[in-house]
Amino acid sequence: MPRTSPQARERIVAGAADMISRRGLNATSIREMAKHARAPLGSTYHYFPEGKQQLATEAVRYAGDTVARMLRKELEAGPVAGLTAFLALWRRIVVETGFRAGCPVLAVSIEEPPTDEIPPAVAAAAEVFETWENLLATSLREHGVRAEQAEQLATLVVAAVEGTVAMCRAQRSTRPLDRTAAQLEALIAGAVEG
Repeated sequence: MPRTSPQARERIVAGAADMISRRGLNATSIREMAKHARAPLGSTYHYFPEGKQQLATEAVRYAGDTVARMLRKELEAGPVAGLTAFLALWRRIVVETGFRAGCPVLAVSIEEPPTDEIPPAVAAAAEVFETWENLLATSLREHGVRAEQAEQLATLVVAAVEGTVAMCRAQRSTRPLDRTAAQLEALIAGAVEG
């Protein structure tokens, strides 16, 4: 039985998030996730005894937490800075992977679940999106934007960026991201100044 190693476990989770961001959840087996993370399949099942859905759930949370940490830090400089960093993150991901990777949170969210029940990974994705929206909305409110408008703008930002990342992958171009960035930055700056 493998000994518990936080680094090995996190490497498997990070690898699973990367694999899901490239291929989606349904097209990825736990064996492929383990191989992608360069981890033995036995270790993967040791850390994730409930299998693929448990690993996918943790991968979604891992990706969500990674982005949330970056957002928290960047939002300290204000909502425009946070938005700029959020956009730059996704630009870097799509460009550095040759438009092969997107957001694992979105990838899990859009796939048809195998049953009528909401899978844990999809529930985790909903929580991640809500966390990102709350971070953005809080920053907007702290910079003078009315609560309702702040919430609406935060939802718009997350939805627009997630959709734009998918468009970039399909078109093999950052042009959709450039266009979306220009409009979102103008909206956020206008809301803060207004």
